[in-house]
Amino acid sequence: MSSKQVSVFSLAVIVAALGYFVDIYDLLLFSIIRITSLRDLGLSDADIATKGLLIINIQMAGLLIGGILWGVLGDKKGRLKVLYASIILYSLGNIANGFVQNVEQYAIVRFLTGIGLAGELGAGITLVSELLPKEKRGLGTSLVAGIGLTGAVVAFFLKENFHWRTCYFIGGGLGFILLMLRVGVLESGMFKNIQHSNVSKGNFFMLFNNGKRLRKYLTSILIGLPTWYVIGILVTFSKEFGEKMGVAGKIDPGKAGKVPCW
Repeated sequence: MSSKQVSVFSLAVIVAALGYFVDIYDLLLFSIIRITSLRDLGLSDADIATKGLLIINIQMAGLLIGGILWGVLGDKKGRLKVLYASIILYSLGNIANGFVQNVEQYAIVRFLTGIGLAGELGAGITLVSELLPKEKRGLGTSLVAGIGLTGAVVAFFLKENFHWRTCYFIGGGLGFILLMLRVGVLESGMFKNIQHSNVSKGNFFMLFNNGKRLRKYLTSILIGLPTWYVIGILVTFSKEFGEKMGVAGKIDPGKAGKVPCW
């Protein structure tokens, strides 16, 4: 499909936005239900802080590995195949999260889920950017981001009304619904044009053999660093920060995260 034929409100863009919605829901769900779920597993307040940090670090390791893995596979096998595989992985991971009985199981499943979550946004945004003409790419990615970030808000409201295990089951179910919606999305025409060419595809080391390219890569990471610092550290552990600072009253990380997410 030519990029000139694709609208900002096409199926590919809308489904990518819904994919980011599910991605953010699943990514931040542990931060929102960390205290409730770990307390339900029998951990003390001190262990909730230390073990919660451990689980988040392991989840982030999965995201880091998944980002590289899916990026390479996306270039070699196509964007849609990566999307299908990553959605299946994190959907099954979320369902498995609903059955964990101890911290070790929790950490392993969040690691695998993290690998899956890393593929959704990267492959989805790449697909949208390659399908849309260059004049509309900014609008398309903004639409994806705007709809996607509401996933964190929905995760909080579901946490307020459902058991934490049910919240994970809902996340897994949303993933499989998204997978069915993806069936109608076409592969990137740009990828199809170079699929059988001699252009190097999925070469991870190309990031490091060109100084200009490496600087762009590193600056892109640094752009996102403050956002994740606020959401992943300050908001997730707002209860512990509040206690150390002598803030009166109960602090709910889910409520603390609603402002930065918007």
